[in-house]
Amino acid sequence: MLDFEAALARATAPAEAAEAIAAACVADDGFDIEAIGRSAADAGTPVPGLLKALRAKLPEQAASHVHRGATSQDVVDTAAMLVARRALAPLLEDLGVAADACAALAERYRDTPMAGRTLLQQAAPVTFGLRAAGWMTGLDGARADLADLRASGLALQLGGAVGTLASLGDEGVAAVGAVARSLELAEPALPWHTDRTRPARLATALGVAAGAMGKIARDVALLAQTEVAEVAEGGGEGRGGSSTLPHKRNPVGAVAVAACAARVPGLVATMLAAMTQEHERAAGAWQSESETLSDLLRLTGSAAAALRELLEGLDPDPQRMRANLDITDGLLMTESVVTALTPTLGRSKAQELVEAAAGQAMDEGKPVRDVLVGVPEIVDSIGEDGVDRALSPESYLGAAGELIDRALAARKS
Repeated sequence: MLDFEAALARATAPAEAAEAIAAACVADDGFDIEAIGRSAADAGTPVPGLLKALRAKLPEQAASHVHRGATSQDVVDTAAMLVARRALAPLLEDLGVAADACAALAERYRDTPMAGRTLLQQAAPVTFGLRAAGWMTGLDGARADLADLRASGLALQLGGAVGTLASLGDEGVAAVGAVARSLELAEPALPWHTDRTRPARLATALGVAAGAMGKIARDVALLAQTEVAEVAEGGGEGRGGSSTLPHKRNPVGAVAVAACAARVPGLVATMLAAMTQEHERAAGAWQSESETLSDLLRLTGSAAAALRELLEGLDPDPQRMRANLDITDGLLMTESVVTALTPTLGRSKAQELVEAAAGQAMDEGKPVRDVLVGVPEIVDSIGEDGVDRALSPESYLGAAGELIDRALAARKS
C-alpha cells in the first residue's frame, strides 16, 4: 500500500512533496501495523488508518498531497497485485524445479513398467516414466499460465471514487500510466473496481496449479503405501517419523502438498463469488478478496516448495513395481491377450474367451496362463508362445516411450 502511495505521489505531487512522501513510505519505519489493522473495523478498510499514520510523519505541505486522486480500493487492489507479483516469483521457480525433477524421472524410468491403475485397481501396464511425464506436463501447463499472468495480467488500479479520475482533472490518464510504469504493473484501459476478471483469473490459475500439485501428492502417497511401496520420499534422519510408531516413514511431503491443495478450491470459489459486484463499488465483495488471495498465494507457494523438495528426493523402486505387476498372476494382461487374439478370432469372441478364462483363474486360484493354454481356440490362434508374449508387460506398453519422448521434446522446445 505504501509503494502505491509513493508512486502516486511521484506522479501527481510537486517534486519536493513527492520525494518527502516517498521517503516516508517505508513499511518498517514507525508504522503501527496493529493500530492500522484495528482502524479497519471503523472504516471498512485499513487505508484511512494508513493515510493518517503517513500524514503524521510529513510536514503539512507534503501531507496535503498524499493520496491525491485515489480511493481506498485503488490502494488495496494495487497492493494485492504487487503482493501477487512478488509472491509468484519464488512460486514459479519452485514449480519449474519440480517440473525439471519430473522430467528427469521420466527420462530415467522411460521404460520401467509398472501397474497402471484405474478406479484404484490394477488395469494394464504403463511405465513410471509415463506417470512422471504426466506430472511434468501438468506442472508446466499450470506454471505457464501463472507466468503469463505475472508478466501481463497484474494491473494497476487507479480510478478515484467512481472510476472517472475526476479529482485529477486533465492529469488523470497520464497519472495512471506513470504510476503503472513506476510499479511495473500493466496499465489497464479502464479502472476495474467492479470488473473482477483479473483477480479471478489469478485465483483460478493458482487453483489449477494447486490441483496439479495435489494430483502428484495423491499419487505419491498411494504409491508409498506399505502394501504398494513403489516409491518412497527422500530426506534425512527423522523425516517422516511418527510420534508413537518407531517404524513409520510417512510421506510428509505429499501430505503437506495435499493439505495445502485441499484448502484451495474453497478460496477460489470465494474469489469467483466476489465477481458479482454492485454498480461502481461493491459492498463487501471486493473487501473479501485481499485476504483470500493472500491465502491462495501462501498455500499454493507452500505446496510448490514442498513438492519441489519431494520430487527432488523421490526414490522409485523398479523391483517393487515389477513385483506388483505379477501379483495377479497375469490377470493384469488380459486386455493384451484379447488384442493378440482379435485378428484371428474377432474382438467379441476373443473378449468372451479371455473373460471366461480370467473368471476361472480367479475362482480356482490359478495363474491365468494355465487356464489360457488350456483353451484350444486360444492356442490354435496364437500358440503358447503367443500367450506368453501377450502376458509380458513389456510387450503391451503401446506408445508409452514415444509419448514420453514427445512430451520431453515439446518441453525442451
